Amino acid sequence: MAGWSATEGKRKCSQDRQVDEKPIRKKGKCSCDRLVLGFCGGFFMGSCTVLNITIVAMVNSTDHRFQFNDSTEGLLWTLKNSLRGLKWRGAFSYLFKVPVYNWSPQIQGIIFSSLSYGLILMLFLSGYLAGRVGTKRVVGVSLFATSLFTFPSLYPDTFRLCSISLSGMILGSFTTILLGGMICQNLGWPFAFYIFGGIGCVYSLLWFVLVYDDPISHPWINIIEREYIVSSLADQIHVSPCKQPLPIKVMLRSLPLWSICVCGFGHQWLIITLMVYTPTYINSVFNVNVRDNGFLSALPFLVAWVTGILGGQLADFLLTKNFRLVTVRKAATFLGNFPSSALLVVLPYITPSYITTMTFLILSCGLSSFCHSGIYINVLDIAPRRRVISTLIFMGFIFIAAILTPTVNGFLLDQDPEFGWRNVFLLLFAINLSGLITYLIFGEAVIQDWAKERKLTRL
Repeated sequence: MAGWSATEGKRKCSQDRQVDEKPIRKKGKCSCDRLVLGFCGGFFMGSCTVLNITIVAMVNSTDHRFQFNDSTEGLLWTLKNSLRGLKWRGAFSYLFKVPVYNWSPQIQGIIFSSLSYGLILMLFLSGYLAGRVGTKRVVGVSLFATSLFTFPSLYPDTFRLCSISLSGMILGSFTTILLGGMICQNLGWPFAFYIFGGIGCVYSLLWFVLVYDDPISHPWINIIEREYIVSSLADQIHVSPCKQPLPIKVMLRSLPLWSICVCGFGHQWLIITLMVYTPTYINSVFNVNVRDNGFLSALPFLVAWVTGILGGQLADFLLTKNFRLVTVRKAATFLGNFPSSALLVVLPYITPSYITTMTFLILSCGLSSFCHSGIYINVLDIAPRRRVISTLIFMGFIFIAAILTPTVNGFLLDQDPEFGWRNVFLLLFAINLSGLITYLIFGEAVIQDWAKERKLTRL
């Protein structure tokens, strides 16, 4: 029996080395169950924060440098007429006293950053708990707690599904901003937190009922789909006698991994600025109410949702046409970084008309979604067997950017009211371009040596 085990161990080690030589590419389609799981998971994570639009109503801000032109007023007047049937929209303002705060831009930045403090603290703990008690329980409890008080354990299994999941986050932001503006205008900003928090609690309960930790225990999954997932997991996650300790020192010296993390940090700086400050920027440039602000601020994220899905489809298509994997990753990352940040830099130097401002914001936000098929997937290309720890490191950089971006931007806006936005966008461009150049030089898409299982030899 011992001789059989040794022989079998050698055979498995040999198979491991063959699998590690190139990424696993299995043909298969994402089932409806996995599409819904990836999309809804991303959608809720994108909609769990409504502060970016409610801050416009929460803060006493009446100083607007620019006004809409006549054509813009006509368009907004049409939007107001479409909602004129809501006769009761001002009733709540008489029943409830809605507080307004005199928060400076710096204080607002600190408040936005505070939303991400817990992400760093829970990053490694969530991965550990997912392995101990299951992803379903960890994500479900997290969703409920987040909703009540208003994660690497949820990660898709294909490039297309990843783009759908990340696009779900963008669509969640679109829905939150759009509906949040209407709620703030008609009911008052506190009701935005009540309503979205209530929806999140209901969603978390449905999560416990409809989501399962593995395909084997899923009662409704298609048999072919179940066999495909199980076989994929057997190829990708496997414990053998030749398993080695985690090469932390070698990983920390890996330039491809660092280039992905640095570029991801820069791109996240762009994304956080767009998600957090788009309503505030529109409010500072145009004199519109919070409902119309929500409508205008949501448009760029609707476009970003579409381009995110199309980017994933395009990346998969190019790979089937024998394009080099690293070429696809770098091209998608370039399209998602450079044009988006360059368009924002131009904004303070143009005449602040409705058409030009919204066009630049829509293009910037829309193009940024191409990175979903670039750096966000590339971390799995270079270390499929070490994807948990490499993803944790990557997400650490993402969360650090989520903490620093609002704090730094708030400081810049507070220190220089006249040229604050110019400084915010110039700093964004410098950080984004530095990360992009680093990734274009050092980025790779082949499995790294430290991510390969090696045979243990005994003397």
